[in-house]
Amino acid sequence: MSAAILQRPKSEQVTPGPAPVVTTPRLTLRPHRLADANAIAESLSDFAITRMLSRVPAPYDRQDALDWLVPVTSGSLPDWHLAVTDGDDTHIGVVSVELRHGRWHLGYWLNRYYWRRGFMSEAVAAVLERFSRRMPESAVHSGVFADNPASLRLQEKLGFRMTGCVEIYSFARNTMVSHVETVLQPGALQITKAA
Repeated sequence: MSAAILQRPKSEQVTPGPAPVVTTPRLTLRPHRLADANAIAESLSDFAITRMLSRVPAPYDRQDALDWLVPVTSGSLPDWHLAVTDGDDTHIGVVSVELRHGRWHLGYWLNRYYWRRGFMSEAVAAVLERFSRRMPESAVHSGVFADNPASLRLQEKLGFRMTGCVEIYSFARNTMVSHVETVLQPGALQITKAA
């Protein structure tokens, strides 16, 4: 990304436009609706999920979901927060690409009952592919808690590279946790049939 883009005031930041609907062979990723609150609360009431997310409190309830959904569904944010849904439009997770401190950040989670089926790889790859078409010169930053090797493997498979390790606060764990920082440079996305 050019230095001129990095130094633009927030009001002039280049954005990817409205969140799209993205389809894969098994999933549909769509913008969120307020009606997703119950499904989000149900998924994030599972500590196995929230413990791997830095900004999600535990316990998590429907009001927490609504507090997150109101700005996300308002259309006023430059971010993409896509609901991962199966063939019946059941909300099973989230893939987000959000602008934080002038840099794009990838975040994601999946309801535990859908783990180990390749859904998250499929969803993240599809969103990053669409994002890279709209923002071809933008790096995407991410990371994982050090005790989440499966998520790190997912990112590495897609072309993310480790850039360091820091301690960040986990709301769910209520403590500082080692966090492996990663970045996907422009043009480095690797999508295979397994993704």
